[in-house]
Amino acid sequence: MACHYPNLQITMDLQQTDPSHRLAHFRELIKAHSEALATQFKTGTDITELLIKKTEFVDEILIACWQEFIDNNEDASLVAVGGYGRMEMHPGSDIDILILVQPDARERLQKGFVDFFTFLWDIGLKPGQSVRTQDECLQIAKEDITVITNLMESRPLCGSHALFEQLTLEIQPSKIWPTADFFAAKASEQKARHAKYNDTAYNLEPNIKEGPGGLRDIQTIAWVTQRHFSTRSFEELVRRGYLIDSEFEELMQSQHFLWRIRFALHTHTGRCEDRLLFDYQKPLADALGYRDNATGIAVEQMMQQYYKAIMKLERLNEMLLQLFREALLDGDKQIEII
Repeated sequence: MACHYPNLQITMDLQQTDPSHRLAHFRELIKAHSEALATQFKTGTDITELLIKKTEFVDEILIACWQEFIDNNEDASLVAVGGYGRMEMHPGSDIDILILVQPDARERLQKGFVDFFTFLWDIGLKPGQSVRTQDECLQIAKEDITVITNLMESRPLCGSHALFEQLTLEIQPSKIWPTADFFAAKASEQKARHAKYNDTAYNLEPNIKEGPGGLRDIQTIAWVTQRHFSTRSFEELVRRGYLIDSEFEELMQSQHFLWRIRFALHTHTGRCEDRLLFDYQKPLADALGYRDNATGIAVEQMMQQYYKAIMKLERLNEMLLQLFREALLDGDKQIEII
């Protein structure tokens, strides 16, 4: 699998012999790119475009480092997983990566893996990392709903394409986690998560990702859609009659609104922060363009729009999960949500 370099400057600078120069250069690249995205956010650039730009920039960095420390070795594959895999990278999002490796090549490539991860940490990326064989991935995925979900969202970056494709075939619903079982596990997971927030979306300091009606509820629908229909597109739900056009628009608009809040929250705090605490609400309202007027103060306007968005998402989530539940009934066997 060939590695693509949209930015050749990254590749050339990595090949400089002075380690301190390389570290400083990469840190400056990362800082400059973050500042550029923050500026584009302020000027109203589409949030989806910003998430993709962030993802593609991280891709460039990882591919350049892989080429330097591992090279295009056909015994290993560099894979983006989780939110990074689905290209939804906010300023403070986790960079979760998996290295798939042939069992007989692990020891030989180990030093390269260590150097690769060490360099990423030294330049400030702090990736979530794992090195596994296909069998190890499958063994863990069979027992852990989070792992199978991350693998479903995986995206190859560099190295052996054959290794990645083989794993992709082995995690299909016909082999592990049939759709009904996957749905039941995800519904149970959501039920437990909502209970942590007292089953209400109307907290004064809400968690925009994990709380009821938040981004995780949207992802739950996306995961079940992907497992059942083999697509990540919500448009498939319209084609299948699960959503009407107006509901699809509500879903997308609310998702984009929450994405903008999360992007602003990460930018303001300088970290992966998903709690809309009182101390953050005023500066976020300002960053999102709200201004005091006759309808109310800026913070109130923002929070009112937030509660309207999560109310819509909570309703759509409940409706879609019920429709999935009905579609996935197997004869007289009811799907049990624990």
